[in-house]
Amino acid sequence: MKKVLWILIDNRMGSVGQARGIAQHLNHEHFDIIEKPIDYTKLSGLPNFVRHKTLIGLTSESKKAFHAPWPDMVLSISRRTVPVARYIKKNNPQTKLIQIMHPGETGLDEFSLVLLPEHDKDKTYHKSFRYLIGAPHRVTPDVLLQAKEKWEETFKDLPKPLTAIIIGGAIKDRQFTLENAKQLAEKIIAFKKKIGGSILITTSRRTGETAQKLIMEALKDIPAHTFVWGDKNENPYLGYLACADNIIVTGDSVSMASEACGTNKPVFVFEGQSWLTKKHYRFIHALYENRYAVPLDARYINFKPSASLNAAIDAAREIERL
Repeated sequence: MKKVLWILIDNRMGSVGQARGIAQHLNHEHFDIIEKPIDYTKLSGLPNFVRHKTLIGLTSESKKAFHAPWPDMVLSISRRTVPVARYIKKNNPQTKLIQIMHPGETGLDEFSLVLLPEHDKDKTYHKSFRYLIGAPHRVTPDVLLQAKEKWEETFKDLPKPLTAIIIGGAIKDRQFTLENAKQLAEKIIAFKKKIGGSILITTSRRTGETAQKLIMEALKDIPAHTFVWGDKNENPYLGYLACADNIIVTGDSVSMASEACGTNKPVFVFEGQSWLTKKHYRFIHALYENRYAVPLDARYINFKPSASLNAAIDAAREIERL
């Protein structure tokens, strides 16, 4: 008999992508997977110790989805979904709760499995914790094949090899400075002088308009396909990953770096100066130690990865062990 697994889906698309990435690696002969969409009210901003084991903070329409028959398992994807998971367990104590990222100390003992990135090992240990390198994602060989079939015609006239450049930016309390933007551009130029070819470059909201302009101006002599923050065209991000021969990614985003390393292509990480946190460095160095990636430096131009990285596979195995 199949186990029923509810996935609590809210508006945090990064976490949603992780959850769906895990779900696609579960054995669907053993699991009946049901997504439960959640829309919030302003009350969702209350601390979880106030929301407790209730549906406070959910719209009236969202609340209608949570009733018997209750599931065997619940996958909660963010701290805001934790009270909903606990509400389900309060109504059905047999339900096993699984959490992506730390749920907070309130109600921690109610969770059977908490999936944490290895770079968060400095947090207090709990018996439910399982550690993963990187973030779960949906970049699989099938996804890349579909993206390549869709986008390769768009890039066919660009000189090879193609280097995808995935740029993040500011993180909490730390700006992506113009000095770092300049250094990134210089390293890209040095890298491409070694191997030639073109770039497929995309930026994010966190890059900042001034830093973005500096980078684009510096790289203007390299043949390129670009998709910068604010463009209204279809986002070619997966096409970039699928069609690139190698990938440069900034080290500020665990998700972006994990997805890049999920391609099994050479990945080069830009660290910058006085920008990343200790947590970011722990993650990046785990990528280096396991040969999923190397620093962005022309000296490592011939790097080949040891394997592709996808924490979603490891997470799925942990769920199946429950």
